[in-house]
Amino acid sequence: MNVWRGIVSEERCKKVIDLFSNHKNNCVSPDVQERVKFYAGFNYVKLKKDTNGNRFNKDNLLNYSSKCHYMVTVMRELDGEVILYSYDVPNSDLFKFMKSFDENTLDGTIIEIDKYFPEDLA
Repeated sequence: MNVWRGIVSEERCKKVIDLFSNHKNNCVSPDVQERVKFYAGFNYVKLKKDTNGNRFNKDNLLNYSSKCHYMVTVMRELDGEVILYSYDVPNSDLFKFMKSFDENTLDGTIIEIDKYFPEDLA
């Protein structure tokens, strides 16, 4: 599923991922160096406009985010058996969910985080 579905086009998403890949693989041209930034231990790319060249609308983005949920798949080993747990995490609780791993309330290894919209479910 496209990470920025509805906000950033598939093409632009691919370009951002390609920037990160090139940067990670040390194919760092001046253009890539200029666009990929580093802060707080993470690489990022800043987007100022949507795919149509329009500035982002705060209310639209907040409305969009309020509808997002994340399916977080966590691997645990119990009695020598590998088990996957899938959590439905609303966007508003994503940081709280992640913090619970840091605080050892939840444990395991996060395998995947996939965004979905509950109304898309059949």
